[in-house]
Amino acid sequence: MENTLTSSKKRVLIWLLIILSLGFIFLTFIVTFFPPSAIDLKISAIVQSAQSPELDKIMTFISWFGAFPVPFFIGLFVAAIFYLFKFRTEAMFVLLTFTSGIISSVIKIIVNRPRPTSDLVRIVEVARQQSFPSGHTLFYVIFFGFLLTLMWRLKQINTAVRLTIATFSSFLILTIPFSRIYLGAHWFTDVLGGFILGLICLYFISVLYLKKT
Repeated sequence: MENTLTSSKKRVLIWLLIILSLGFIFLTFIVTFFPPSAIDLKISAIVQSAQSPELDKIMTFISWFGAFPVPFFIGLFVAAIFYLFKFRTEAMFVLLTFTSGIISSVIKIIVNRPRPTSDLVRIVEVARQQSFPSGHTLFYVIFFGFLLTLMWRLKQINTAVRLTIATFSSFLILTIPFSRIYLGAHWFTDVLGGFILGLICLYFISVLYLKKT
């Protein structure tokens, strides 16, 4: 009975992975051959409808963790902490999340989608790389999503520490799409693409980690 349940869960995960992959391929096709859609423009208008200097600072802070070279130093710091406390496998896999930067850069070059412009949205943060997919969103889902996996897995870590890290990681994952749109750095389809691709990458990293441990 237990093996049947396990096989059933595996099938569900595989089908979910297939659906996410097909969704990302379709989304990539749309943003490659078509300009920003009415949905992109509408969602940007809704997200940016509430503006204030305080909100600008909050949204900028949320995005700060994904602004190069901050992710590099955060990743090294977290990996070093795990390594010092004898979680060496976890440290190695934390470093593996750096692949998000390579994946993001390659797809950005291939798709070559322009960033939102000031005639269409309010630009709070000027970004220079191509727009699709959102590298911030991709990094947050992979890195902070993997931290969630570790906090669920490593029961020997103090409960208060695990809950604090899990809460903060969840907050950043859920708010980064709004932050990127609010700051005028990305379209909705950019952050959606980053989120989907992040889930795909997180799936593979988490499966590899769970098999190894």
